[in-house]
Amino acid sequence: MTLTATILGCGSSGGVPRIGGDWGACNPANPKNRRRRCSLLLRQRGDNGETTVLIDTSPDLREQMLAEGIGHLDAVLYTHEHADHTHGIDELRAFYLRQRRRVPLWADAVTGQMLVSRFGYCFSSPAGSDYPPIATLHMLAAQHETAVDGAGGPLRAMPFRVHHGQTDAFGFRIGALAYTPDINGVPEESLKALENLDLWIVDALRRNRHPSHFSLAETLAWIEQLKPRRAIVTNMHVDLDFDTLAAELPPNVSPAYDGLTVEISQ
Repeated sequence: MTLTATILGCGSSGGVPRIGGDWGACNPANPKNRRRRCSLLLRQRGDNGETTVLIDTSPDLREQMLAEGIGHLDAVLYTHEHADHTHGIDELRAFYLRQRRRVPLWADAVTGQMLVSRFGYCFSSPAGSDYPPIATLHMLAAQHETAVDGAGGPLRAMPFRVHHGQTDAFGFRIGALAYTPDINGVPEESLKALENLDLWIVDALRRNRHPSHFSLAETLAWIEQLKPRRAIVTNMHVDLDFDTLAAELPPNVSPAYDGLTVEISQ
């Protein structure tokens, strides 16, 4: 059985370039600087097929799925309810139509409530509507592993709390991978989830400090403290040019780019 993770998007909330053609310090000639909003695709391949799990439904979901040739989805896991991680939810309709079943969504109570409030039609048909609901909602709890069933066997992920400014978000531990796209602190009870990592895909928004994200320097300090075998920085703003960043990072740290696929130790 093999498990891979594909970075579908590694850009900050406005993407790179931002509307208006703002590339910031990023070189427009390098395709690795064109960044969709953050999302991760997990694929577990077994003897009988593949289990496919998406983390977050970014506003760029349709393009992300087309870029990777994805036509089947077993579940979605949500880190938190911010727009750049949820507002592509309506694109799940394509999977409902292909699979003829609702897509299971897993979220904590706050995120679940916000999804129902903003996108209630995805979970139940409004009065007078002929359109069927496309998703079912299931609750995630920190430190409690969730298993998503699929043709490739159960894909297991454990959510853990991280700080994200005035709110909290989930990170996910999958095998020897941790994924924390939005983070500016780690509560004591979550530190164990970041131990003995083969790979940490972690928020490094920009060079300057930010009230709800790690800056690049803060990310590198946490990597030095927790010592994953390797790390990939994601959720990058327009001030982080791929080649410039790649040249200055430590040997075990690299910048993300859309479409990057890595194999995960289980």
